[in-house]
Amino acid sequence: MTTANQTFGQPATSGHDDEKLLRYRAGQRAVHALLATSFLLLLFTGLMILWQPLTLWARDGTSGVIHRIGAVLFILVPILYLIVDRRGAKELLVESFTYDKDDIEWFKHAGRYFIGRAVGMPPQGRLNAGQKLHHAGVVIASATIVFSGILMWFAKGSLGASGLAFAATIHDLSMLALTVLLAGHLYFTFVYKALSSMTTGYVSKEEAVIEHPKWVEELEHQATGD
Repeated sequence: MTTANQTFGQPATSGHDDEKLLRYRAGQRAVHALLATSFLLLLFTGLMILWQPLTLWARDGTSGVIHRIGAVLFILVPILYLIVDRRGAKELLVESFTYDKDDIEWFKHAGRYFIGRAVGMPPQGRLNAGQKLHHAGVVIASATIVFSGILMWFAKGSLGASGLAFAATIHDLSMLALTVLLAGHLYFTFVYKALSSMTTGYVSKEEAVIEHPKWVEELEHQATGD
């Protein structure tokens, strides 16, 4: 069982072909689960309000209550992250908006990665350039969702018709962007069979060397004290 204070890359086994590296600590996996759960609650209850075939389910107001519950959980995500793994939260935020020349080269060959060919891609750190862009998009879209949602929830009466319409548009477009990002996330999870990394926290060292060689090299340097 992993704990929130375990070091990234801590081996789970001592073998060669089956050696595992710790990629996601327990706290990070809990935050990921809360983010996924709260987002799905927001998405499906929001569709009940906006999409005509589902509006019947929203008539008794239950979907609105569930939507607000999902909103509270969604807002709690970054707060929980800071509580259970402050270091991990800071690292994720910084890495998501930091790009180097290898990342630029990675984007030039992103088509290969898209179809599942990670071998031979430009060397990457703990997050590849695509993952950085995905996380950055999630951070920005989540911020606009929360801000516009709070305005519609608590300042609805003072926004006026045009202000309310603008906030609703920003809210809906942000949810659309986050939904597209989710679809991409699920696609790459399937292509690279990455679900187990979030459920167990560990990844194969062999696969990590292929996809994140700079990260593995950094871990080895830390282990040897270089």
